[in-house]
Amino acid sequence: MTVQRFSHARLVLPDRILDSGCIEIENGRITRIEAANDSAEATVDLQGGYLVPGFIDLHVHGGDGADFMDGTEEAFRTVCRAHARHGTTALLATTTVARHEQHLAFLRVCRSLKGQELDGAIIVGAHFYGPYFGREARGCHPAESVREPIPAEYNDYLAFADSLVTATVAPELPGAEAFVRACVARGIRCNAGHSHATFEQVEQAIGWGVRHVDHLFCAMSDRARLRQQQTYPMRGGLLEATLYFDELTTEVIADGKHLAPELLRLAYKIKGADRLALVTDANRALDMPDGEYLFGPREGGELILRRDGVGLMPDGRSLASGVEGLDTAVRTMLAASGASLVEVVRMVSLTPARIAGLQRDRGSIEPGKRADLVHLDEQLRVRQVWIGGRKVV
Repeated sequence: MTVQRFSHARLVLPDRILDSGCIEIENGRITRIEAANDSAEATVDLQGGYLVPGFIDLHVHGGDGADFMDGTEEAFRTVCRAHARHGTTALLATTTVARHEQHLAFLRVCRSLKGQELDGAIIVGAHFYGPYFGREARGCHPAESVREPIPAEYNDYLAFADSLVTATVAPELPGAEAFVRACVARGIRCNAGHSHATFEQVEQAIGWGVRHVDHLFCAMSDRARLRQQQTYPMRGGLLEATLYFDELTTEVIADGKHLAPELLRLAYKIKGADRLALVTDANRALDMPDGEYLFGPREGGELILRRDGVGLMPDGRSLASGVEGLDTAVRTMLAASGASLVEVVRMVSLTPARIAGLQRDRGSIEPGKRADLVHLDEQLRVRQVWIGGRKVV
């Protein structure tokens, strides 16, 4: 048996910080947590900083020049290595709007690599995200492949239910209810996103089984947007419904570019650390120089720019996903929201684990769980990363 002892760092536990704590790991799992014991020899002396649970990204498209929609094993491995550098130890490989055969190619690779050790973040499944978006809310996704869900098509995707963790749909689309119910029947969790749904339509979708909303404040209806289509009385949209319904969890892109600090504070105040996750929504330009990139597959993807630390549409006026890792999200959310470090760490670990149904094995430093760990310095920058007790960064 392989036993490791990590010591001399502040352990960020689910409910508190244990100063100068020590954890014991055996065969890739945490077996013991205790206060510092200087008489015990440390296998890994962290020499200060914080030891936190590995980050879990529910919404990530690419990095280091690759996109999951490239549909190759090498692209998947490249993205996972890139995000591990930023503290992500598990992720949901996320699709974009694309053609039917491109989604199938993605799903085949995702199934083959799910759960494997890739010298980077472990793929715990897929987030089927697009093509079932509201056309006017598609954001940077290519318009030509946006479409409504029909069983003749999505049944091919649901054949990969063993690899699908979450699926997104705009609730206002014809066929959305049947799609959600078909997903839920196969154990796939459903999100609302890229949608101009009304408050009432979101409430109906909760009844079908929708429980999560993608990137709060982004590519969604709100009272002001709906006012352009309505006279009176004023109506709420997906934004207001997300904040109102306790049944809905949600996520924010806390990269310092998508949302101003007051919106991060608002999201935290209303949803709280147990119903709010941090995501990257990162594209292939993560850890790449400024310039032009394709969002989504290399054939048929949308041209975007990396500039000023974010993805932009070519006109420079609209955002086009993120280019920062979850370590940036931790620092940004801590500075902006008023949440404690324990709560911010929960938003990148235990909360996304619960949203994806992974909390039994992942998401916190507790005995019995996987030793997916991140060592942060005093400035909360990544120093070392272990996945299943194996050092990868």
